[in-house]
Amino acid sequence: MPESQSVFPRHIAIIMDGNGRWAKERGLPRAQGHRAGAESVRECVEACSELGVEFLTLYAFSSENWNRPKPEIDALMKLLERFLKDKTGEIIKKNVRLRAIGRIHLLPDSCRKQLDHAIHASAENTGLTLILALSYGGREEIVDAAKRLIESSSPEDLANLGTEEFARHLYTSEYPDPDLMIRTSGEMRLSNFLLWQLSYAEFYITKKNWPDFRRGDLEEAITEYQRRHRRYGGL
Repeated sequence: MPESQSVFPRHIAIIMDGNGRWAKERGLPRAQGHRAGAESVRECVEACSELGVEFLTLYAFSSENWNRPKPEIDALMKLLERFLKDKTGEIIKKNVRLRAIGRIHLLPDSCRKQLDHAIHASAENTGLTLILALSYGGREEIVDAAKRLIESSSPEDLANLGTEEFARHLYTSEYPDPDLMIRTSGEMRLSNFLLWQLSYAEFYITKKNWPDFRRGDLEEAITEYQRRHRRYGGL
């Protein structure tokens, strides 16, 4: 049954692409593009919180990003650590609950400790849930879920396995699937992001690079989402 055009997305997922291109266009180091992108994160988190979005998932660092040059990886980890250190107080003040998905154990110790602190400090907040996808890959998530399922199930359980039971072993088992997926910089691919969860999401692609994406762009994406009818394979 189609949903009404006026339905507001509960869960928005964003592939924050184009930081490096933004920097290159300005003759700046790639790290400067990532730093500029942090302001877009702040503005979108604030906007989602004020607009009443319940969940926001940001693709912050993919499993494939570990293959980038070490200086860039180090710069990204330091930026993440600094962002968490500087913004945890603001996150708490704005009633945002921070969570993370991915192979978090692969993050540097100091970065992981800062992330754990921010998650713990905001655990009782009741507003927007901000989910950072870190060291995350959709294929890896499905493999990890399958391993957990096999370890905890009997042969009979596996024989009767359904999609709902499998989904309970994903990193995202606590959250609803995204309603709207936004990708910046004009690329038309998922890049190993939430492969299971985005099965019925509406996609919104903008040519803007992530550091140029602001509240007005987010509101435009939501407005476009509200014009669509979600049929989930029905009529």
